[in-house]
Amino acid sequence: MDELLNFLVKSLVSDEKAVEVTKEEDEKAITYKVKVAGEDVGKVIGKSGKTANSIRTVMKSVGAKTHKKVFVKFGE
Repeated sequence: MDELLNFLVKSLVSDEKAVEVTKEEDEKAITYKVKVAGEDVGKVIGKSGKTANSIRTVMKSVGAKTHKKVFVKFGE
């Protein structure tokens, strides 16, 4: 699941080295915090947040196998 999120984000940005993904996990949920370079934030979030919502949907679908809720937060 971690590799999938890294792949999705890195394929959208122009500065792949600036991508940082941290993971916090507890009994009921997994939270990913994604940090990208300042000029790439718009690319990851997309127009009206559509790209970010799509990434969240994919991650929630994959997370359903683990029976945990998956949250993805984006920042700079």
